[in-house]
Amino acid sequence: MNPLYNFAISAYKTAVKIASVRNDKAKRMLDGHKEIFDILKRNISATDDYIWIHASSLGEFEQGRPIIEAIKNLNPKQKILLTFFSPSGYDVRKNYPLADTVCYLPFDLPGNVEKFLDLAHPRMAIFIKYEFWGNYLNALNKRGIPVYIISSIFRPTQIFFKPHGKMFRRMLGYYKHLFVQDETSRKLLEGIGITNVSVTGDTRFDRVIKICDESAEIPFAEKFAEGHRTMIAGSSWPHDEDIFIEYFNTHPDMKLIIAPHEITDEHLAYIASLLKRPALRYSEREGKNPADYDCLIIDCFGLLASIYRYGQIAYIGGGFGVGIHNVPEAAVYGIPVIFGPNFRKFKEARDLLEAEGAYTISNSDEFNAVMQLLGDDTKREKSGKTAGKYIRRNAGATKRIIDMLPITK
Repeated sequence: MNPLYNFAISAYKTAVKIASVRNDKAKRMLDGHKEIFDILKRNISATDDYIWIHASSLGEFEQGRPIIEAIKNLNPKQKILLTFFSPSGYDVRKNYPLADTVCYLPFDLPGNVEKFLDLAHPRMAIFIKYEFWGNYLNALNKRGIPVYIISSIFRPTQIFFKPHGKMFRRMLGYYKHLFVQDETSRKLLEGIGITNVSVTGDTRFDRVIKICDESAEIPFAEKFAEGHRTMIAGSSWPHDEDIFIEYFNTHPDMKLIIAPHEITDEHLAYIASLLKRPALRYSEREGKNPADYDCLIIDCFGLLASIYRYGQIAYIGGGFGVGIHNVPEAAVYGIPVIFGPNFRKFKEARDLLEAEGAYTISNSDEFNAVMQLLGDDTKREKSGKTAGKYIRRNAGATKRIIDMLPITK
């Protein structure tokens, strides 16, 4: 790759090392990187047949999970190597049972790439959504290993479509096939000469439908919400919490369940400092009566996708930061969804806004106005049904992709 590209990756690696002195997430990432090659040596033999699937973080993993499940259904003996870039994915799914080997992805530097591919020697690679690592793509191409990208989505503002984006356009040429979410993406790629593209939709819809249909009951949360208008706040950040907790504090007719994006002592303490009504951490529920509390704080991973079933309204965090989190995960339950202003990268958010199954807010006043609107049971239920129907209507991406991939030899 271009020396400037390698310099940028090296600079990022250095920045992570510096941050790891005080940032626990960066430290966990570096600690995980120290084990990558030992994990590969220990788990993958020279004769093993692996398909490599890479997901940046937990959200991308959820998009890739239906593909992994479909591969295993077609061929239970097919081995899967699952890699992550972010601790938010690796820490939660490092023991995922359908993956035969799980590790971090080494930084995209030539030496790392060659060593990784020598040890893993996959027969195929599948990247999820936004994974464009130049050295990996180049090396896979040189080795004749086909690489695919699924549930990808493209926008005119991305560097691929800029005059100075030649190096990044070259990366797209290394993909054997690109499975994109919408026709807009296909046309953008066609405009720069990339034609090995299929519009197959977003595998997240298949995943959230399965979770909804198989969602586990959570008795304490059910009793907590029973008989009350309850809002579920998923993957929230402090800016989100400033807004919806202010409203919650002055509306005793509603209950609130918060599943923050980061479950740290510092963040949980911040949430507690905002609350003016009785609150309880889920981990401390033993022996407690849910009727005694107005706010339930989910301080563990793995419950949010099932807890949405107990809400009448959902708030999805991240919209005041890099971007909103998983909207379909809530909308599939047939409830209206609220999120902050940074949503434009997400097709499902734009579609739901247009259909009035979702609402976006930029401040407390706008949030209050939306909550007043959704205080009307008829409007709230109509909006929720619209959201749920949208999710179900867009199912099927997994089968469309699997039917086109050479999974079986």
